[in-house]
Amino acid sequence: MLNKVNGWGATCLIALTITALTACEKDTVSEELVESKTINFTVAGEFSDRWTPVTRSLTADGKDMTDIWVFDYVGTELQQTIHQDDNTASDFGTPAITLSYGSHHLYFIASRGSGATINTTNHTITFTKVLDNFWREFEINVVATSNTSQVINLNRVVTKLKLSFTDPIAEGAATINIIPHTWYYGMNYFTGEPTAAATDQAVVINIPASEIGNTIYATVYGFSGADEWTTDISINSKKSDNTIIGQATIDDAPFVRNRVSEYTGPLFSAGSGMTLTLNTDWSTSYQGTW
Repeated sequence: MLNKVNGWGATCLIALTITALTACEKDTVSEELVESKTINFTVAGEFSDRWTPVTRSLTADGKDMTDIWVFDYVGTELQQTIHQDDNTASDFGTPAITLSYGSHHLYFIASRGSGATINTTNHTITFTKVLDNFWREFEINVVATSNTSQVINLNRVVTKLKLSFTDPIAEGAATINIIPHTWYYGMNYFTGEPTAAATDQAVVINIPASEIGNTIYATVYGFSGADEWTTDISINSKKSDNTIIGQATIDDAPFVRNRVSEYTGPLFSAGSGMTLTLNTDWSTSYQGTW
């Protein structure tokens, strides 16, 4: 009887051991199957964050961003593209992104430009109308213990030309046409450098009838690198029949990322030219005349 009891006890011990090993094996397999993690990113930077009870908006110069893009790369291979285009949504600017374990390069863009075209072969984003744009490259190595919350500070990647006209808009004026000799409408989202250079392409601003007789200003955004560069600018005003009724020129206007080049002068009347000043709302501003 003693031997039978001992045999039963040994059988139970073996069974318990097998059960324990099986449980450990299942836990190991289960852990191995978890190969990704969801990270909650918060876009931040040179914005004024405005919170309401149901939405979060990203604003710059009093204007809301309209689009957020995130490009997820492992090596040179694009894994996924996230695009948020509803700035009233509660998650706008706070994308939750599921990333596989390993090293990722993420490229963040916040914009309020229009007519965006993405080219993932050349890694570019190009706009038909450039407005404020912010960008950041972010590298992250995703592991089981990675922090599930990340704040990404974006930096402005555009420059701005501001023209303040000192004389009133002439009777019959229909448009103001600003024509930089060189202007950049896109950027490489890998590097943040400007692309899509246009030559002598007019930016046309329609003049409402209510502005006739008033003094106004006009602004044009374009992409820029961190090194200063220069270009010539032609400015004219036309009637509806394309007759030119006012014009001015600026030679070697300087531009650099995150800086306003602000010129002041007459368009419709004779004068000494436009004077350039720098707007310190962004960065040290540049001033000049034409």
